Amino acid sequence: MTAIKEVTQGLAHRMDPCVLCSYEVDCEDIVDLTTEEGRAEAKISMDEMECAWMFDLAEGERPRSWSIHDRLVAQDMAGILVPSFAPGAEAADNNLVLWKWGADQPHRVTVIDPSGRLPKDQLSWR
Repeated sequence: MTAIKEVTQGLAHRMDPCVLCSYEVDCEDIVDLTTEEGRAEAKISMDEMECAWMFDLAEGERPRSWSIHDRLVAQDMAGILVPSFAPGAEAADNNLVLWKWGADQPHRVTVIDPSGRLPKDQLSWR
C-alpha cells in the first residue's frame, strides 16, 4: 500500500498506468534514515527529508530532499531507507530509494517474475 500512496501522492486522479513489481534486494551501502540514530549518524534531519517533492517539481523547483542524494552519493552510498511522507502514510511505511544498483554484488537487485510476464527490454513496452 505504501507504493500506491507514493504513486498517487494523495491525488486519486494521479494513478497513471503503472506496473508494480516485487524485487529481491541484496545491496550494501544503504543509509537507514528511519531511526533517530541513523539520521544523527548521517547528519540528516526529518525536516530535510519531509517535503512536497511532487509540488516542488510542478513549480519548477528542485525538491530540498534531493540534497540528501547529493551528499550521500559523494560518500559513495548506494541508497537510503527512508520513512514515507506520502499523504496517508503510517509510521511503518518506508521506502527503499536506490541510486546505485544492478545485476551484480554489492548492489544486486533482481525482479521477481516467476511466470515471465514482464517485458524483457525497452522494445517490449511499445
